[in-house]
Amino acid sequence: MKKENKPVIIWLLSGCVLIFIMVIVGGITRLTNSGLSMTDWHLITDTLPPLTEAKWHEAFEQYKKFPEYQKINIHNDFTIDDYKYIYFWEWFHRFIGRAIGMVFIIPFIYFLIRRKLDKSTIKKCIILLLLGGLQGFFGWFMVKSGLIDNPDVSHFRLALHLTTAFITFAYTFWVALDLIYPVKRNIEKSLRKIARYAMFFLLLQIIYGGFVAGLNAGLIHNHWPLMSDGQFIHESVFLEQDSLLLSFTEGKSGVQFIHRTLAYVVVGMMLYLYIESKKYILDFNQKKGILTLVFLVFVQFALGVFTLLYGVPLWLGLIHQVNAFFLLLAMTYTLHRLSK
Repeated sequence: MKKENKPVIIWLLSGCVLIFIMVIVGGITRLTNSGLSMTDWHLITDTLPPLTEAKWHEAFEQYKKFPEYQKINIHNDFTIDDYKYIYFWEWFHRFIGRAIGMVFIIPFIYFLIRRKLDKSTIKKCIILLLLGGLQGFFGWFMVKSGLIDNPDVSHFRLALHLTTAFITFAYTFWVALDLIYPVKRNIEKSLRKIARYAMFFLLLQIIYGGFVAGLNAGLIHNHWPLMSDGQFIHESVFLEQDSLLLSFTEGKSGVQFIHRTLAYVVVGMMLYLYIESKKYILDFNQKKGILTLVFLVFVQFALGVFTLLYGVPLWLGLIHQVNAFFLLLAMTYTLHRLSK
């Protein structure tokens, strides 16, 4: 690592930490059904929550005009104190998003002026800024889907929003690693290929995690290793939709089946990478990355099983999502060490 790159590396890693916090808060927002509490999007005026009781009542009355209240919460003795609770999580989620934008843009301009970034890093940082803007757009695009007729967001849009956050995090970390390890080296292309496939299946699993969350598909078939007594594939997988494609993308049973099956594939890919790595002489960082990856994938598998068995309690669902982040972190690090 070059000494002059240290401030830039700290900046990028700080962005990673903020994205991590944002995803945690996003998970809480989803698991507490808070995502539709703010029914409009104002970049400046929404920076602070309502500061007076009059403003709170005004926001609450606005919320009452939308499907979530009219079709669900109106029947649950939903009070303004309940509204303040769900409002907080959505507001906090958006607030962190704004903070991330400032943390990226202001230092980026400073580093540009001070000529601290080479051409390659500038291009990568522009991609990061575009990903950040896209993430904000996808967030509102997701929320908007739950403010029309259906009192829930589209699971496709939720998965898009979630996966973009994970990708933005991974790419930010990758750019930082490029600066931490500036010296290129010979690589084992066969291991890199396996790691790339492992990354692909991990991202696919994250997408399906978004589908499961969006459809609340973790609240059914709370058995393991079978979906129900005596059935590896529950019969409802084939009956929910008109085709298997629709069942595997829009049916609760079908989406859960894919998510739990992909878990075996992801574990298998990590183990395959570990076994193949034994055939080569690797450096300490490569070995550390692969061993961490194997450890975290087994932890994630176990968390997924218990989250399902216990019917997705808030704390366990959140830990499952947090560990997915750590798993992606380890996957990104390992792939980088096997690629550069």
